[in-house]
Amino acid sequence: MTVEGFRDVVAAWHVGEKSAADVVSAACDLVLAGIDGPAVCMLAGASPRNAHDEVLLLLEDALLELGLDHHEHHGDGAKVEGLRWKARLTLSGELPPHELTHWARLTFFGSLPEAGTLVDLSYHYRYFDHFGQSLDGLTGPELDERVLAEARRLTA
Repeated sequence: MTVEGFRDVVAAWHVGEKSAADVVSAACDLVLAGIDGPAVCMLAGASPRNAHDEVLLLLEDALLELGLDHHEHHGDGAKVEGLRWKARLTLSGELPPHELTHWARLTFFGSLPEAGTLVDLSYHYRYFDHFGQSLDGLTGPELDERVLAEARRLTA
């Protein structure tokens, strides 16, 4: 486990794609990798049965110890971190561009301004699926490139 990998597990938890127990497990993996400190060790020692409550209490100190930003769970900052995590997955090739836009539309549907471009592009993909071109005449590869450009902007 790396610090970046831990950041991604936390981001996934913030948007409901990982559990608090996964965050505790990732903290354990950090300790096993030799990336530890008092706060990370406290988080790694959290009870899986009470993980949600304990993660809420212990995560901020562990993140700060690792040099990472802390965001209130389910707050807009946390949602942006989840969006950036998904954007990184798209840039690495693990998540196709159209799936990123679909996820952004279903997850945020206008509630997170930072996801607005991706939500808009999801409608372009839907139109493309029906008519063979996007709302503004873009081809599939051109739509993908717009999504990748937005993913790069979000992760910069």
